Amino acid sequence: MTTTHPIAPADAPSARPADPAPLRGSLRFLLPVLLAHRATTARTVLAALLAQAALVALVTLAAHTVGTAVANRSAPAAPTVLALIGLVVLRAVATWWEMDLSHDLAYRVLAELRIRVYDGLARSAPARVDGRDSGDLASAALADVEALEFFYAHAVAQLAATAAVFGGGVGVLATVEPGLVPPVLLAAAVLALLPLVDERAGRAARAARTRAAAARLSSRAVEAVDGLRELLAFGALGRMRERLRADGAALGAAQRAEQSFEAKTGAGRDLLVVAAVVAVVALAADARAGAAWAPAAMALALGSLAPVADASAALGQASGLRAAASRVRAAVSAPALAPEPNRPRAVPAGPLGVRLRDVHFAYGAGTVLDGVDLHVPAGQRLALVGASGAGKSTCAHLLARYWDPAHGHVELVAADGIAVDLRDLADADLRRTVAVVGQDAPLFHGTLADNLRLAAPDADDAALCEVAAATGVDRIARELPERYDTVVGERGATLSGGQRARVALARALLTRPRVLVLDETTAMLDGVGDAEVTAALPHCTVLLIAHRPATIRRAERIAVLADGRVVQQGTWSELTARPGPFTDVVHRG
Repeated sequence: MTTTHPIAPADAPSARPADPAPLRGSLRFLLPVLLAHRATTARTVLAALLAQAALVALVTLAAHTVGTAVANRSAPAAPTVLALIGLVVLRAVATWWEMDLSHDLAYRVLAELRIRVYDGLARSAPARVDGRDSGDLASAALADVEALEFFYAHAVAQLAATAAVFGGGVGVLATVEPGLVPPVLLAAAVLALLPLVDERAGRAARAARTRAAAARLSSRAVEAVDGLRELLAFGALGRMRERLRADGAALGAAQRAEQSFEAKTGAGRDLLVVAAVVAVVALAADARAGAAWAPAAMALALGSLAPVADASAALGQASGLRAAASRVRAAVSAPALAPEPNRPRAVPAGPLGVRLRDVHFAYGAGTVLDGVDLHVPAGQRLALVGASGAGKSTCAHLLARYWDPAHGHVELVAADGIAVDLRDLADADLRRTVAVVGQDAPLFHGTLADNLRLAAPDADDAALCEVAAATGVDRIARELPERYDTVVGERGATLSGGQRARVALARALLTRPRVLVLDETTAMLDGVGDAEVTAALPHCTVLLIAHRPATIRRAERIAVLADGRVVQQGTWSELTARPGPFTDVVHRG
């Protein structure tokens, strides 16, 4: 089915859904994404381990060499010099290897997460996107995922390597001089606890405020760009600029508070490491290992604790990423509003009609459909009319299976009476059978031909030209500089509303649908264009949602929706012969 209808229905409430509060365990929830990259993850950990171990060994050996040279007043031996050179080379190569692997891993994982976020939004649409602006959705799909790059690129491998290097360093200290171990262990324990202290001090809340402020600014900026013409036309550009300035100031304040806190905790970590190293030096001066060991002990303590301090900082930042991880997790794990059947049924052959049987549906506490019964026989053209908010678009969306009804059945009915519920059809089969076209069907930033072939990428030029001629899109193409190869701009900005409506209808017809639902598709056209497009509709089952009397009159039958039910049906002549719900709708329109 070609779903060219906008996702947010006219009958749905427009309140923006609140973002979920940051959930504990969100970062752990996303860790299994690494399982698909186990080999790269293992190599990244190995590279990080080699880089850290080489650095610790280098500074320790260099310090021991200097201490020995001063104590013995002799130059270092050739093997020692070669070992130092080898460690320098190993450190450089391992660092480059770790950076290359970690970022390759991170960006592969982030690409997968973006796909999962998009799939989650698509799976749970329109509920999760209804009422949310594009800037906010972009923040969840892009900025929040991007923020997790630090976690995957650095924290995971760094933590594993740090544990191994610290254990090795403490083991060497314990072997040479056990008395030097307590201050190192004490400092490491405090560093490990600092992220918990930071969290209790409100780090996660500060990070959440920063991300929320960034999302607000992003949303406002996208809104300002999209509405620039209206802002200029109504002299509201200055007010929008003030709102942008206020949102920017709020983001700056949140960032300053977060960075100030990070600077203080960073200084505390550095002081703790320095205190531990000073204690080691003081103890090493009187140790039995000799004066030459004191510089090496200091270097080994510093080399062992520095990665722990870095890991502590990484864990602290990871806790601050919980807000972003929660939003990503909520999108990735969003439940499907219209789940695929376990055992799909085949779409009946031949012409198909549609039937709604005792259909109930509500948006939250607001009931929209309250027992709708409607049958459109195969090949018939029926107009569904009613006051704004009566539930007409909801009926179209149930046929598109954006949602499933709370009660009742939405079915495709073959000419021989065999019916199949939409919930029993595979999604791909449904998309090939039913096409839904809305009033404001968006176009994409591609060529006119690309937009026409959106749901039928394999359609040949002959088929494209056929539907273009039937809907008047061929005349649009002739006026464009590169005809069908002309880029129409984001949302089809270079085309008028009526032209976009023709393109949306043409791309739906290119799929050869057996059921066609038009939800105010021709509202942007004048009377002549409306008549032309309506006459171009194929001979298939058509559910026509419209307000314009001329459009409604072209339908073979009319159904009136009010109070959540179909209250009147008949032909134009029958329904206009006496006062009733239909004449009220026509006169009101």
